[in-house]
Amino acid sequence: MMTNFPENFLWGASSSAFQIEGGWDEDGKGMTVADYNSFKRSDKQADSKVASDFYHHWKEDIDLMKEMGMKAYRFSLSWARIIPDGDGEVNQKGIDFYNRVINYLLEQGIQPLVTLYHFDLPYALVEKYNGWECRDCAFAFERYARVCYQAFGDRVKYWQMINEQNLMIRVNNRMNIYTEDDWEADRMRAQMDYHMFLGHALAVNACHELVEGGKAAPAVSSTCTYPLTNKPEDVWAAKMNDWLKTNYCLEMHINGEYPGYYMRYLKERNIVPKMEEGDAEILKSAKIDYIALNYYRTLCASYLPADEEHPVGSRVFRGNEVDFDQYGYCRDEKNENLKASEYGAQIDPMGLRIVLNEYYRRYHLPLIITENGLGMADELTEDGRVHDDYRIDYLRGHIQAISDAIDDGVEMMGYCPWSVMDLLSSHQGFRKRYGFIYINRDDFNLKDLGRIKKDSFYWYQNVIKTNGENL
Repeated sequence: MMTNFPENFLWGASSSAFQIEGGWDEDGKGMTVADYNSFKRSDKQADSKVASDFYHHWKEDIDLMKEMGMKAYRFSLSWARIIPDGDGEVNQKGIDFYNRVINYLLEQGIQPLVTLYHFDLPYALVEKYNGWECRDCAFAFERYARVCYQAFGDRVKYWQMINEQNLMIRVNNRMNIYTEDDWEADRMRAQMDYHMFLGHALAVNACHELVEGGKAAPAVSSTCTYPLTNKPEDVWAAKMNDWLKTNYCLEMHINGEYPGYYMRYLKERNIVPKMEEGDAEILKSAKIDYIALNYYRTLCASYLPADEEHPVGSRVFRGNEVDFDQYGYCRDEKNENLKASEYGAQIDPMGLRIVLNEYYRRYHLPLIITENGLGMADELTEDGRVHDDYRIDYLRGHIQAISDAIDDGVEMMGYCPWSVMDLLSSHQGFRKRYGFIYINRDDFNLKDLGRIKKDSFYWYQNVIKTNGENL
């Protein structure tokens, strides 16, 4: 198959601060929600205290990125490293660290693509406001964004405000929702989601105000849901699964208001968030420049009718918090036509082509993939190698799908798979690995934290070198 990637295509890879940096309390950094959640699991797996130790290995790691040929590095800043308590004094040592990273990336010819917030709200804002439940958090986020634009915006031009808001909002502990009352949890969720939209809009407008040539985007967790059968109600269920979990978020970012189907859902559950005068103007004024999307798998759904015991819109968690069933809408199903990874994600390159076409046709904005990858329990051989042909096969199929989408007329900016190196997985620690670079540690033994190039490193190096012609 011929591929057709543009000359300026941003071949890269991704990471996030709490999963890669370590140094969790060094040089003035505050604790985050992600730290707090990881510490609760410290007896079961690795936590964020050391992670991949990028905080102490950043120069060596960027040298490896350069060796692999990366044109871009998509990473996140830690809000609590820059403003330890979320809305107080700025920590100059945090600014200095990211300046060193950004400057060295640019010296090596690597474009920094920066995410402001990737699951790691400063924990002080939880204690002060219960985080995003309070609208003050939206303005704290705007202030943090402005600090970042003023510190780095002369060199960083591509910004993503919030990583996977539409997925994060579904996971209670990432949002510090601990009530046993399901309705109250959904009320809090809806209010938090709304305040994140408000903070996102404020940060988009600040980017355009402060960063010359600055480009702003959300980074959404994309979904592509197939109907279990061709029954009309199953087809509708598949659409509603996508609309209620992803599309409502994109429509809010682009149109500045909830779409009708989502407002209907909020009214059905009696959880319409409180909105203040002037919010609508802010939300509608924030114009995003591109769409960053994360894609790992597709889903399958059947219709799940509501009944007296299960009112419309209520949720049930049979598998995980992300792929919940919703009465009156959809039930998560297994797609018998797809193979799954050892961790259950159904592998589907065609789904990526579908998503890219759908988002481009609907929103008419350039697209960049900021996460896509295969998590596996990689093994280090006795001779110090990692043979991850399964990862190469996964990435090859998805890169071909991007090429096909380009043929379909989709405007693609770049591809930054997850992840540049092995990093902390929220629920599998260092057992589940995604990286091109193996980190020589396990959950309870730091070993030498050595960096070892996997087979996929050399394969991706050649993909980049040939601009996608040699897969």
